[in-house]
Amino acid sequence: MKRKRHSPARDLWELTKPGVTRMCALTAAGAAWLALQSDDAPFPAETAADGWCSPGFAAGFAGVVGASLAVAAASAFNMWLERARDPLMPRTKDRPLAARRLSSATGLGFAAALLLASIVTLALFTNPLTLLLTLWATVGYVLVYTPLKYRTPLALLIGAVPGAAPPLLGWTAVTGRLDLGGLSLFLILLVWQMPHFLAIMLFRRHEYARAGIRCVSVVRGESAARVQAFLWSIVLLPISVLPSVIGLTGPLYCAVALLLSLGFLGWACTGLRPFGDRASELRWARRFFFASLIYLPALIVALVLDVVLR
Repeated sequence: MKRKRHSPARDLWELTKPGVTRMCALTAAGAAWLALQSDDAPFPAETAADGWCSPGFAAGFAGVVGASLAVAAASAFNMWLERARDPLMPRTKDRPLAARRLSSATGLGFAAALLLASIVTLALFTNPLTLLLTLWATVGYVLVYTPLKYRTPLALLIGAVPGAAPPLLGWTAVTGRLDLGGLSLFLILLVWQMPHFLAIMLFRRHEYARAGIRCVSVVRGESAARVQAFLWSIVLLPISVLPSVIGLTGPLYCAVALLLSLGFLGWACTGLRPFGDRASELRWARRFFFASLIYLPALIVALVLDVVLR
């Protein structure tokens, strides 16, 4: 196997958890774009004389950038806090701080710089509500969720709350207020995270146990984790169509969301059967995890297409 090449720049990039930050940027951008098309936007995209340079677009773009910087900062702070435990898990032992390719001070300083950049961006180009929500989500993830996951399985739900903030931030950056539109997008991401992370906890159970993480599969067992994934998938079904119920999206999104959610629920249901061996259970958990990775982008694409075609 070809070894990954490391450099200080690459290590700093890895501190941001690029995959997580990319997904959060995608959800924030989708929400900001949807807000621009809605009646709640103070500067609707279709009436802006200067198009991409309209005030609404500028605020939405700044919201996406600021939210992404905050997610990157929270990820870096998380790695700094967990630098002593990360070496205990194969998945995290090669992280820059865990492997000591970067000093603790460098990691902490980089995280602080990212957070400062987020604060400046949001303060200058969005609104106080978006800035406050961003700070609340960052503090919740770093100082509440991170230490709690070593104490209680409830940390998963607690961490899902700040984890679902990016679409809400994209929405409020454009509209400047909390309303049903932004909250419906927040709820979709909140509920989606539960089966998504429960799947990870199933096929990483032994690693989490070794690191002292009190996740559901470690504390309550694998069967309980599969049941919880199924129950949250049931909740995701009505939540996924909420944007159409409140009039934010139309029948196309509603139909696609229903089909996606029913398919996802069906897959979760197969996890309730008895597994003959550990390998079969691991295969199911991995496939369910990858299904969750397909589900969310597909939902965003359906949302965008619905608005464009209408």
